[in-house]
Amino acid sequence: MDWKPDRQAKKAIYKQLAEYIEKGIADGTFPPDKPLPSERYLASALSVNRSTVVNAYDELESMGLIERNRGRGTTISKDIWGITKKRIPSWNRYIEAGSFLPSQPVTQKIRKEAVEHKLINLASGELSEELFPKSFLSEITSTRSFIGSLGYDHPLGNEILRNTLTKHVKKSRGIETKPSSILITSGAQQALHLIVQCLLKPGDAIAIEDPSYNYNLPIFKSAGIKVHYLPVDKDGMNPEDLLSLYKKHRIKMIFLNPYFQNPTGSLLNKKKKEEILDISSKFGIPVVEDDPYSLTAFSGEKISTLKSMDRNGNVLYISSLSKIVASGLRIGWIIGPTSVIERLSDAKQQVDFGHSSYTQWIANDFLESENFHIHIKSLVKELEKRRDKIIRSLDTYLKDLVEYSIPQGGIHIWCQILKNYNEIQLLEESIKRGVIYVPGSTLGSKDGFVRFTFAKEDEDSIDEGIKRFAEALNSL
Repeated sequence: MDWKPDRQAKKAIYKQLAEYIEKGIADGTFPPDKPLPSERYLASALSVNRSTVVNAYDELESMGLIERNRGRGTTISKDIWGITKKRIPSWNRYIEAGSFLPSQPVTQKIRKEAVEHKLINLASGELSEELFPKSFLSEITSTRSFIGSLGYDHPLGNEILRNTLTKHVKKSRGIETKPSSILITSGAQQALHLIVQCLLKPGDAIAIEDPSYNYNLPIFKSAGIKVHYLPVDKDGMNPEDLLSLYKKHRIKMIFLNPYFQNPTGSLLNKKKKEEILDISSKFGIPVVEDDPYSLTAFSGEKISTLKSMDRNGNVLYISSLSKIVASGLRIGWIIGPTSVIERLSDAKQQVDFGHSSYTQWIANDFLESENFHIHIKSLVKELEKRRDKIIRSLDTYLKDLVEYSIPQGGIHIWCQILKNYNEIQLLEESIKRGVIYVPGSTLGSKDGFVRFTFAKEDEDSIDEGIKRFAEALNSL
């Protein structure tokens, strides 16, 4: 047998074997009047486990290509050309051929484990149920009449909500804008997708922070974008690194999460923000400012956004209610030049014909009420308590084994593990002990880091989760 599997490929060997046999059936390598090679023979010839061959044959059988008969071995299906029944499509080939890439396997595993098992969740980047303003939102839906239309709304989003957001971002973020410069999106994630799909093309070079949430997103690779990295420390990225990247790669766009950054918790200072805007203006490079956390400063200090300092229209500003109100509302927005907003709006119309008028109504009424400010004040106080708890737990159970910077807002803490370990083994061992978190490799290029999120669990669960993580680390 001349064919051999590629053991360096990311594709599983059994899938490679199944595809080889499928192709051989089609081109006549395996004639229909003769049995296919036995499982034992293939395992020996290819130096693989017999279970690998069994899995390959299982897949071919599910597709209707082969039949397994006791005593006669494995043969090509007599109905392969659909004489008596229809052939099942090769779905795996379709799945793998799609242009939109899947999430990293580790990321998929974290999501699956967090949903399917009752684990202490230090991975999910959302608020816990008790931090949602349920009573305030229930008051809106139970005591006020819905005043919107149940039909398709304005292409940019509900006009009343956009007017409210205009006042909201001016008061809370210092941003001067107008309703025609705002597009309502299904959270910040959709905003990022629209920007990448509409404003960039294959081969364009962009700069993102390292580590960062964007590092984990397949949208850039799916779009054929060349990604370059800006190292982040406790004070954020360095504008000089941005200038260097531009000169080397002609960066077309910069993606930044400047305030209590995910995952490092870093806060970009005013001087750095001014330097970034100077570079953007000098070379005409758009800046995408992703701001989910600026209202969560534990000091209560108002943070000046890049957009509030932008005098030339170089910044596309993204924010949402997902991290500060409720992720399930799916209310986000982009603020930018009117021409850009109209282009992104056209693309959103093609995808979903605009956002839900019902959740826009709820979001508008909540933002306009005094209850929003009461909620934010209470949320920040609770997040600070949970931040303090996770720090005490790290010092108790992982003393001398971790280093970290204390975040002054947001929901994440970025820890360097001061011990050699296998990342996958540590994750598996932690899951066995009932705790989940995010390994650093999914968020950055350096090994030896983990991200803990302290917004999803209460203080007791945070303490127990760090204790179990420490036990898993010490067991390796």
